[in-house]
Amino acid sequence: MSTQEKITPFGEGKLTGLMLKFSIPCILSQLVSSLYNIVDQVFIGNSELSALGNAATGVVFPVFIIAQAFAWCFGDGCAAYLNICQGKNDYKNAHKAIGASITAAFLSGVLMMLVIYPFKVPILTLFGASENTIGYAIEYLDIVLSMIPVYILCNMMNSVIRADGSPTWAMISMLVGAITNIILDPVFIFGFKWGMTGAALATVIGQGVTFIFTLIYFRNTKTFKLAPESFIPRLGSIGDIVRLGISTFFTQLAIVTVAILSNVQLAKFGAMSKYGADIPIAIIGIQSKVFTLVLNLVVGIVLGCQPIISFNMGARKYDRVKELYRKIMGCTVTIGLLATLLFELAPDFVIGLFGIPSNIPNPEDYWEFGRKTLRIFLSLTTISCLIKMNSIFFQAVGKPGHALVASVIRDVVCFTPLILILPLIKPNVILILYAAPISDVIAMVVTAFLSISFVKSLHAPVVTDQTEAVLKPSRPGVIITIAREHGSGGKQVGRIVAEKLGIPFYYKEMTALAAKESGLDREFIADINVNSPTILHSLYLSTNVVQQAVAAQNKVIRKIADQGSCVIVGRAADHVLRDRDNILKVFIYAPEEFRIERIGEIYGDTPEMAKKHIRRSDEARASYYKSISGKTWGERHNYDVVVNSSAGLEKASEIILAHARMAESNSSQSSSQSRRFVY
Repeated sequence: MSTQEKITPFGEGKLTGLMLKFSIPCILSQLVSSLYNIVDQVFIGNSELSALGNAATGVVFPVFIIAQAFAWCFGDGCAAYLNICQGKNDYKNAHKAIGASITAAFLSGVLMMLVIYPFKVPILTLFGASENTIGYAIEYLDIVLSMIPVYILCNMMNSVIRADGSPTWAMISMLVGAITNIILDPVFIFGFKWGMTGAALATVIGQGVTFIFTLIYFRNTKTFKLAPESFIPRLGSIGDIVRLGISTFFTQLAIVTVAILSNVQLAKFGAMSKYGADIPIAIIGIQSKVFTLVLNLVVGIVLGCQPIISFNMGARKYDRVKELYRKIMGCTVTIGLLATLLFELAPDFVIGLFGIPSNIPNPEDYWEFGRKTLRIFLSLTTISCLIKMNSIFFQAVGKPGHALVASVIRDVVCFTPLILILPLIKPNVILILYAAPISDVIAMVVTAFLSISFVKSLHAPVVTDQTEAVLKPSRPGVIITIAREHGSGGKQVGRIVAEKLGIPFYYKEMTALAAKESGLDREFIADINVNSPTILHSLYLSTNVVQQAVAAQNKVIRKIADQGSCVIVGRAADHVLRDRDNILKVFIYAPEEFRIERIGEIYGDTPEMAKKHIRRSDEARASYYKSISGKTWGERHNYDVVVNSSAGLEKASEIILAHARMAESNSSQSSSQSRRFVY
């Protein structure tokens, strides 16, 4: 099946049907993931451990978030790296990066154990444990921490399984672990009377079952094969993975910070009130679990729709992008409103699911604080869901700057300072609860501005490039790839070389062919670097929509090379074709003064404007090359011939011609390992 046949439904199929097909498995995966965070607390709360047991699990919860930060950093990074390799048909390096990342993920879990075990009492106290809950928290932590490397590996490896094209297996592996946890919790807690130890054992056994299922899959993967040497820690490979997953890591750290600050402030000011320190910690733990469950429904919908959103954005089918946005927003608002109604009208029912308090002095205070928490803290759940939905949507359409702002505005920029400032106005634990709705309002104003500006930017594309998407016949011989600094005349030099050798020249033709191959818009493909925001090149290039374009473009470059001798300008063609012997890799540069003058002559730019365009264009090309190859753009050792074009474009072309003819006349000289010339 051709690429075009596979992607056509994204651009033409009914959106409602596509949303259901792709979102339901993702929603189920998100819900299964939420079960791990909820099941223990439900059974603990309904046992003799009651409210204090729930407070203890709430205190330990930040440890799981830290573990998820490592797991999702390596997992999301590996998933993105594997998708990039799939797009480039490069399966030689994928197993090395994935294996090295598995090793790194395991070691990060070991590091957590080595850091937390010796200092567990002060750490748990920092997280909000009181003298009433510290014993329960230690009992629970001692067991779950012993399996934290496995917990990290489960989450990390499941991301890779999804990227390998098996989301159903990833969901099943999580589901069997969650079901195991659900079955064992009542057996261990109520049957064997093991209390917190029983809850912790049920959790780690469930994680172990999930881990076994992931190991079974890794014995028969689709697009890569792991070998013993794959697991050797390679700093270069791990660095590439971390670079792709670092945004997820920092997002999780922000969540950790918010969770810890919430616990600290609630424990501190709760102790000054009639509620005491333990009731607020127990209730906020329940709040975080039910809120995460609601949020994961929304996340499942948007993540499931990501490939549909990305394709239609890349194809510049903006009416479909807008319709998708409206439909996803409608689902988000519906989920948010239903959840809000539940929290506002039936808070006792929600809290009661997590048990009846039996081991605290005044149970009515527990219910009272629970009602206020759900009705105040979660009063604007709909807005929280919309903020999260927009953040993921922005990532899908290649707007990493918008996504980053939407991700941090609520929790980092607003909530964190508010939870510290509000109690200073009046030392009242209830006042702390208002930090959430105030943050929601401020963040929604910012997110709405970003959303409106984005939707307004979607307009019908103007077709300006009519370059024919045709592969040109050629003859056997050298393939010349040309990378160049902006304003150095590299494109013109390449055209001269092609004309004198009588071989095809490819520049805009590549994007036209890639558009035909992928169904994406040719101007979108051509403008990948132009649209890349100045300080977010890497994030932009890692988005789904851009990776679709890159994969199509790389496939076309290989098809062009299959036709025979030619000149290819730009798009990291030297790296895409690096495994071929008949490649002459050229880099063309020139002094800045020469480039400024030349840009002024061609485009009429002032020197200041020319400098700005040079800097932006070269930064974008360097980031693109780094993303594709992992190497430094313009580094002379990456090329066979490096030419200074300031002596004249004709002279530069003659130098390249000489090397091309030499390579064609002497096949032993065609190996890029045996020649490197700088002019």
